[in-house]
Amino acid sequence: VSTSHLQLAAFALGTVGWILCTVSMGIVEWRVWHVDNTTIISSGIAWVGIWKVCFISYLHISPGYKEQFCHKFSGYDSSIPHEIYAAQGLLLIAMFVGLLGLTATIFGLRNVYMGVTRKTLITRFFLVGGFFYISAGLCVLVPVSWNFYSVMHNQSIAFPPSYYMPSSPVAQEAGAAIPVGIVAVILLLLSGIFSLSYRFPATSNTITK
Repeated sequence: VSTSHLQLAAFALGTVGWILCTVSMGIVEWRVWHVDNTTIISSGIAWVGIWKVCFISYLHISPGYKEQFCHKFSGYDSSIPHEIYAAQGLLLIAMFVGLLGLTATIFGLRNVYMGVTRKTLITRFFLVGGFFYISAGLCVLVPVSWNFYSVMHNQSIAFPPSYYMPSSPVAQEAGAAIPVGIVAVILLLLSGIFSLSYRFPATSNTITK
C-alpha cells in the first residue's frame, strides 16, 4: 500500500480530469463571437460550441426559445469547420477512454488494498490505466488546441442562412470550454504519468507471478 500513493493520486486527478472533459463537451462557449449587426443577435455576442451555436435575440425568431436562440449542428452541414467535428468525435472518445482508465486504476488499487500480491496483475492494471489516461488527455488536447488556434486567428465559419449567423465576427475570443479542456488535459496526463510510475515492491517472498 505504501508504494501506491501516486496511483491513488492518479485516480483522484483522473476522476477530476474526466469530469472536466465531460463538462467541456456540454459547454457551448468554445468560441465567443463579437458581431456588429445586432438586428438579430441583440447582445452582439454569439457562442459557438461543438454541438450548437447560440445567441440572445429579442425578436423571438425561434418557437420554444424566448430570448436565446440555438441551432444544433447537423452532420450534413458541410460549412461547419473540421475542428468542430473533430472535437465532437475526439471528446467522445476521450470520455470513453478516460472511463476505461478509471476502471483499470480502480481494479489495481482494489488488489493493492486487499493485499493481493500478484505482481503482474497489479502492474498491468496500472499500466493499462496510465495508457488510457494519456490517450484521453491527447484526445482532449487536439480539439482544444485546434479551436484555440482558430480563435487566435479569428477564422470565419460560413454558416447556412438558417443559423442567422454572420460568416465572420468582428472579433472572437476563447470561451470557458477551452480553459476547462486545458485543465482536463493537464490532469489526465499527470494521471497517466503517475499511474505508469508504479513499481511493485520486491521484498516479499510471497510474490507470485
